[in-house]
Amino acid sequence: MASDVRGTNDNGARTMPERIRCRECPLRDCTGLLAPDEGQRAWIEAFKSGEARFARGEQVLRQGVRATRLHTVLEGVLMRYRLLEDGRRQILNFMFPGDFVGLQSAFDADLSHGIEAMTDTLLCVFPRDRFFELALSHPRLSFDLTWLAAREEAALEEHLVSLGQRNAQERLAYLAVYLVGRASETGVARDGVLRLTVTQSQIADMLGLSLVHTNRSLQALRRAGLVDWTLASIAVPDMAAARHFAQMDGDVLSPRPYI
Repeated sequence: MASDVRGTNDNGARTMPERIRCRECPLRDCTGLLAPDEGQRAWIEAFKSGEARFARGEQVLRQGVRATRLHTVLEGVLMRYRLLEDGRRQILNFMFPGDFVGLQSAFDADLSHGIEAMTDTLLCVFPRDRFFELALSHPRLSFDLTWLAAREEAALEEHLVSLGQRNAQERLAYLAVYLVGRASETGVARDGVLRLTVTQSQIADMLGLSLVHTNRSLQALRRAGLVDWTLASIAVPDMAAARHFAQMDGDVLSPRPYI
């Protein structure tokens, strides 16, 4: 039976009663994701309290607020960022379908980051205070969440290498490969093209570059045929060549679990 949870999320956005059964989850046919088995799906459906929709530009989680819910991304792309007191912003990572949102900070502390929807987004909603129940009753799901956390830590390590050691063009090539690769895992990108609006200001906030340097580097990558990054899309015609240019290690992709 579908739950009848109404009300709002931590930012006042409407949480809808559950209307997508786990056996009808839009993630189940994604080749880059590893679907839970029947027993896990039944527990996840009981754990779930509904769904929430966010329009492009809306805040899903706010920095400095104590979160009460966890989320799985069903549709859309989000970004995680950190604001400094003077308003400067560092984009930390991007989130795609299948990613779990809300475990990136301590349970007993206010959020150290915010999360914003980059596209219209649909999220599953789970009560945060039942997380330990999940860990105790379903060790496999708990392991899957640990695996996802480790995978994100590896991504953040690669982002740190970009900020510290790659030059501007290498940083941009790396970020394009990363975004298109992540999006391809769940069918958001096809044939090396991700249709997503990422402004040059957002690119600069991710990579620690000035707007002028970002623009010049994008033009150089376009002339070299490595990356064609416009306001509406990111195209990487030859992923292997772009990876080599950015000095990225080979990434052996394996299906990602989700709940």
